[in-house]
Amino acid sequence: MDSMEWLLIATGFTGALSLLYLLRAAHHAWMMPPSLEAHFSPKGGCTDAIVREIQHARHEILVLAYSFTSKPIAQALVDAKLRGVHVDIVLDHSNEKEEYTDLHFFLQQGLHPVIDPHHAIAHNKVMVIDNRTLLTGSFNFTQHAESDNAENLMVIKGHPEMVRAYKENFQAHKAHARAPEVKPAAPARAA
Repeated sequence: MDSMEWLLIATGFTGALSLLYLLRAAHHAWMMPPSLEAHFSPKGGCTDAIVREIQHARHEILVLAYSFTSKPIAQALVDAKLRGVHVDIVLDHSNEKEEYTDLHFFLQQGLHPVIDPHHAIAHNKVMVIDNRTLLTGSFNFTQHAESDNAENLMVIKGHPEMVRAYKENFQAHKAHARAPEVKPAAPARAA
Protein backbone atom coordinates (compact mmCIF):
# COMPACT_ATOMS: atom_id res chain seq x y z
CA MET A 1 0.00 0.00 0.00
CA ASP A 2 1.17 3.43 -0.80
CA SER A 3 0.98 6.42 1.52
CA MET A 4 -2.27 7.66 -0.04
CA GLU A 5 -4.09 4.43 0.84
CA TRP A 6 -2.77 4.60 4.41
CA LEU A 7 -3.97 8.19 4.63
CA LEU A 8 -7.46 7.19 3.46
CA ILE A 9 -7.58 4.32 5.95
CA ALA A 10 -6.41 6.55 8.79
CA THR A 11 -8.89 9.28 7.84
CA GLY A 12 -11.73 6.75 7.70
CA PHE A 13 -10.76 5.28 11.06
CA THR A 14 -10.53 8.76 12.63
CA GLY A 15 -13.90 9.66 11.14
CA ALA A 16 -15.47 6.49 12.54
CA LEU A 17 -14.06 7.24 16.01
CA SER A 18 -15.36 10.81 15.77
CA LEU A 19 -18.81 9.56 14.79
CA LEU A 20 -18.78 7.06 17.65
CA TYR A 21 -17.82 9.84 20.08
CA LEU A 22 -20.65 12.08 18.84
CA LEU A 23 -23.19 9.25 19.02
CA ARG A 24 -22.16 8.42 22.59
CA ALA A 25 -22.38 12.10 23.59
CA ALA A 26 -25.87 12.34 22.07
CA HIS A 27 -26.90 9.12 23.82
CA HIS A 28 -25.77 10.46 27.20
CA ALA A 29 -27.52 13.77 26.56
CA TRP A 30 -30.83 12.06 25.75
CA MET A 31 -30.64 8.87 27.75
CA MET A 32 -29.96 9.40 31.40
CA PRO A 33 -27.90 6.66 33.05
CA PRO A 34 -29.98 4.92 35.71
CA SER A 35 -29.54 6.32 39.20
CA LEU A 36 -31.29 6.19 42.54
CA GLU A 37 -30.88 8.62 45.42
CA ALA A 38 -32.41 8.17 48.86
CA HIS A 39 -33.02 11.08 51.22
CA PHE A 40 -34.43 10.93 54.71
CA SER A 41 -35.91 13.43 57.14
CA PRO A 42 -36.04 15.03 59.59
CA LYS A 43 -33.47 17.52 58.35
CA GLY A 44 -32.11 15.12 55.75
CA GLY A 45 -32.17 17.40 52.74
CA CYS A 46 -35.36 16.11 51.10
CA THR A 47 -36.62 19.63 50.39
CA ASP A 48 -33.27 20.66 48.94
CA ALA A 49 -33.21 17.58 46.68
CA ILE A 50 -36.73 18.32 45.39
CA VAL A 51 -35.95 22.00 44.78
CA ARG A 52 -32.74 21.04 42.94
CA GLU A 53 -34.63 18.68 40.63
CA ILE A 54 -37.33 21.29 39.96
CA GLN A 55 -34.62 23.82 39.10
CA HIS A 56 -33.23 21.42 36.47
CA ALA A 57 -36.64 20.93 34.83
CA ARG A 58 -36.85 22.18 31.25
CA HIS A 59 -40.25 21.08 29.88
CA GLU A 60 -42.75 19.61 32.33
CA ILE A 61 -43.39 18.94 36.01
CA LEU A 62 -46.31 16.78 37.08
CA VAL A 63 -47.20 16.84 40.79
CA LEU A 64 -49.51 14.59 42.82
CA ALA A 65 -49.62 15.78 46.44
CA TYR A 66 -51.57 15.07 49.58
CA SER A 67 -50.45 18.03 51.68
CA PHE A 68 -48.55 21.05 50.40
CA THR A 69 -47.09 23.62 52.80
CA SER A 70 -43.43 23.79 51.79
CA LYS A 71 -42.67 27.36 50.71
CA PRO A 72 -39.31 26.45 49.09
CA ILE A 73 -40.90 23.71 46.96
CA ALA A 74 -43.94 25.86 46.09
CA GLN A 75 -41.69 28.77 45.08
CA ALA A 76 -39.49 26.47 42.97
CA LEU A 77 -42.61 25.31 41.08
CA VAL A 78 -43.67 28.93 40.48
CA ASP A 79 -40.15 29.80 39.32
CA ALA A 80 -40.21 26.83 36.93
CA LYS A 81 -43.51 28.07 35.47
CA LEU A 82 -42.02 31.56 35.05
CA ARG A 83 -39.13 30.14 33.02
CA GLY A 84 -41.56 28.33 30.69
CA VAL A 85 -41.87 24.89 32.25
CA HIS A 86 -45.38 23.38 32.14
CA VAL A 87 -46.36 22.74 35.78
CA ASP A 88 -49.42 20.53 36.40
CA ILE A 89 -50.55 19.93 40.01
CA VAL A 90 -53.21 17.58 41.43
CA LEU A 91 -53.89 18.04 45.16
CA ASP A 92 -55.94 16.11 47.71
CA HIS A 93 -59.28 17.74 48.52
CA SER A 94 -58.14 18.51 52.09
CA ASN A 95 -56.15 21.42 50.63
CA GLU A 96 -59.41 23.29 50.08
CA LYS A 97 -60.02 23.47 53.83
CA GLU A 98 -56.53 23.51 55.34
CA GLU A 99 -55.44 26.84 56.76
CA TYR A 100 -51.76 26.58 55.79
CA THR A 101 -51.97 24.96 52.37
CA ASP A 102 -50.05 26.44 49.43
CA LEU A 103 -53.16 26.07 47.23
CA HIS A 104 -53.90 29.81 47.56
CA PHE A 105 -50.29 30.70 46.76
CA PHE A 106 -50.39 28.58 43.60
CA LEU A 107 -53.62 30.24 42.49
CA GLN A 108 -52.24 33.73 43.17
CA GLN A 109 -49.13 32.91 41.14
CA GLY A 110 -51.11 31.79 38.08
CA LEU A 111 -50.73 28.05 38.52
CA HIS A 112 -53.96 26.10 38.14
CA PRO A 113 -53.88 23.13 40.51
CA VAL A 114 -56.84 20.77 40.44
CA ILE A 115 -58.39 18.84 43.30
CA ASP A 116 -58.77 15.05 43.50
CA PRO A 117 -62.06 14.49 45.37
CA HIS A 118 -62.48 10.92 44.10
CA HIS A 119 -60.68 9.20 46.99
CA ALA A 120 -61.05 9.38 50.77
CA ILE A 121 -57.43 10.58 50.75
CA ALA A 122 -55.33 11.23 47.64
CA HIS A 123 -52.18 10.37 49.58
CA ASN A 124 -49.67 10.59 46.73
CA LYS A 125 -46.33 12.36 47.01
CA VAL A 126 -45.03 12.26 43.45
CA MET A 127 -43.28 14.46 40.91
CA VAL A 128 -42.50 13.46 37.34
CA ILE A 129 -40.00 15.84 35.75
CA ASP A 130 -39.32 16.04 32.00
CA ASN A 131 -40.40 12.42 31.45
CA ARG A 132 -37.01 11.43 32.91
CA THR A 133 -36.96 11.96 36.67
CA LEU A 134 -39.32 10.52 39.27
CA LEU A 135 -39.54 11.74 42.87
CA THR A 136 -41.62 9.66 45.28
CA GLY A 137 -41.70 8.29 48.80
CA SER A 138 -43.46 9.07 52.04
CA PHE A 139 -42.16 12.66 52.03
CA ASN A 140 -45.07 15.12 52.02
CA PHE A 141 -44.30 18.46 50.42
CA THR A 142 -44.53 20.19 53.81
CA GLN A 143 -42.33 22.03 56.26
CA HIS A 144 -43.09 19.44 58.97
CA ALA A 145 -41.97 16.60 56.70
CA GLU A 146 -38.54 18.26 56.44
CA SER A 147 -38.10 19.46 60.00
CA ASP A 148 -40.03 17.09 62.26
CA ASN A 149 -41.23 13.88 60.62
CA ALA A 150 -39.46 10.63 59.81
CA GLU A 151 -39.95 10.53 56.01
CA ASN A 152 -38.17 9.25 52.91
CA LEU A 153 -37.71 10.47 49.35
CA MET A 154 -36.45 8.56 46.33
CA VAL A 155 -35.07 10.37 43.27
CA ILE A 156 -35.21 7.89 40.39
CA LYS A 157 -33.58 8.61 37.02
CA GLY A 158 -33.04 6.54 33.93
CA HIS A 159 -35.99 4.19 34.48
CA PRO A 160 -38.41 5.10 31.68
CA GLU A 161 -40.84 2.27 32.51
CA MET A 162 -41.28 3.63 36.06
CA VAL A 163 -41.67 7.19 34.81
CA ARG A 164 -44.26 6.03 32.27
CA ALA A 165 -46.26 4.17 34.96
CA TYR A 166 -46.30 7.18 37.28
CA LYS A 167 -47.19 9.54 34.44
CA GLU A 168 -50.13 7.29 33.49
CA ASN A 169 -51.20 7.28 37.15
CA PHE A 170 -50.98 11.09 37.20
CA GLN A 171 -53.20 11.31 34.10
CA ALA A 172 -55.76 8.94 35.69
CA HIS A 173 -56.02 11.14 38.80
CA LYS A 174 -56.15 14.34 36.77
CA ALA A 175 -58.98 12.88 34.67
CA HIS A 176 -61.30 12.74 37.70
CA ALA A 177 -60.03 15.95 39.33
CA ARG A 178 -61.85 19.26 39.35
CA ALA A 179 -61.10 22.94 39.86
CA PRO A 180 -60.65 24.04 43.49
CA GLU A 181 -63.80 25.17 45.29
CA VAL A 182 -62.03 28.08 46.96
CA LYS A 183 -61.33 31.59 45.87
CA PRO A 184 -57.74 32.81 45.84
CA ALA A 185 -56.87 34.63 49.05
CA ALA A 186 -56.71 38.39 48.66
CA PRO A 187 -53.20 39.77 48.25
CA ALA A 188 -51.77 41.39 51.38
CA ARG A 189 -52.27 45.14 51.50
CA ALA A 190 -49.47 47.55 52.19
CA ALA A 191 -49.70 49.28 55.57
